[in-house]
Amino acid sequence: MEFEEFDAFNASAGHPPVAPPAPESLTSNIRLQYLVDNTPVIIYSSVPTGDFKMTFVSGNAQRVLGYRPEDMVADPNFWFNHIHPDDIPAIFSSLAGVFVDGQRTYEYRFRASDGRYVWMHDTLRLIRDAHGNPLEVIGSLTDITDRKMMEEALKKKGEEQQGLIRKLQEAHDQLLQSEKMASIGQLAAGIAHEINNPIGFVNSNMTTLGKYIETLFQTVDGYEQAFACRAPDPDLEARVRQLRQQSDLDFLNEDAPALVRESIDGLKRVKDIVQALKDFSHVGESDWQIADLHHGLDSTLHIVDNEIRYKARVVKEYHPALPQIRCLASQLNQVFLSLLMNAAQAIREKGGIRIRTGHQAGWVWIEITDTGCGIPPENMNRIFEPFFTTKPVGSGAGLGLSMSYSIVKKHGGRIDVASEVGKGTRFTVRLPVPAEDGA
Repeated sequence: MEFEEFDAFNASAGHPPVAPPAPESLTSNIRLQYLVDNTPVIIYSSVPTGDFKMTFVSGNAQRVLGYRPEDMVADPNFWFNHIHPDDIPAIFSSLAGVFVDGQRTYEYRFRASDGRYVWMHDTLRLIRDAHGNPLEVIGSLTDITDRKMMEEALKKKGEEQQGLIRKLQEAHDQLLQSEKMASIGQLAAGIAHEINNPIGFVNSNMTTLGKYIETLFQTVDGYEQAFACRAPDPDLEARVRQLRQQSDLDFLNEDAPALVRESIDGLKRVKDIVQALKDFSHVGESDWQIADLHHGLDSTLHIVDNEIRYKARVVKEYHPALPQIRCLASQLNQVFLSLLMNAAQAIREKGGIRIRTGHQAGWVWIEITDTGCGIPPENMNRIFEPFFTTKPVGSGAGLGLSMSYSIVKKHGGRIDVASEVGKGTRFTVRLPVPAEDGA
């Protein structure tokens, strides 16, 4: 390198021309310049003041960032003006620490000459003179864009894996819930079968007993009519009147048949509940089949009757010609059970639950509306999340609506919710109708 070239190099780096160095010094400078210009690290220096104006930038800046070193040195705000706006506040807030700790390290995005942002690792170090006064700040910039991209890819991969783990956990929990419901259904069917036998003969016996009581009182009436036709006998008549009063025969004649009728009605209710258990469980159901949703709603209402009857009046507005759909009826009954139970639990004291059905354009819909407390807006986006619940600990696992969402989705449908705090909530389940029935 000639002396004129060396002067040009100093000028490009922001240094004034100097006297020609000795030959051995020149060789060292050439070697140093070669090493600096061919490393991936950009070496720079700046003034030790608040604006951090660059005073020197190594020649490899043009290869890494596309800028000429002399242009970077000439612009007093070059460094700050090229840092990504989102990264500037974190740097500014701690940059003064260089004068306290003597060193700072940052990672930020820096705008290259082609307009793209590259990630840079920047290490700043404060140089002091012999008296401890700040002399200059030297720094090293390293392009870490590839590393950042790898970190981002790993982060994304980790998030995807976490998502898969969550989905696997959700599937596992739903499988457990399905197995639990299947076990409950099996138990319900077994209990229903066992209860049906005694209900059958008790119901038969009560019917026969009613006929016996009717015959008995007809016989008593016959005796009284025959007794009235006999010659008067004051003593016998007195005894008969006394017996009638003691046995309260008139009351028995009125109340006994009523008791039998009420008992038969009670047995019918038990029989209906048992039948509802069988219909609700659909034990052994594994194939999709055409089913009547109204029948499923009614059987589910029987199951939750004790939960609802003391809190809400149920109003049914069924479409008179609702198409049947292809489904797993027991799973849809689980959806109806969850929605009805939630509706009942949302009502604090007294209220109402309305069940409406309808169909339109190849879809059937089931709408369950309550007059309960409503769902706060901040919870609306989370109600279908597994394990999310606002109920007290031990009152629910938070799987009901999550399971309902999955079941409805598996049936090719969707479930919508609208709610207003203090006024109530409406869930609408929409399910596709088989093509031949969708008209």
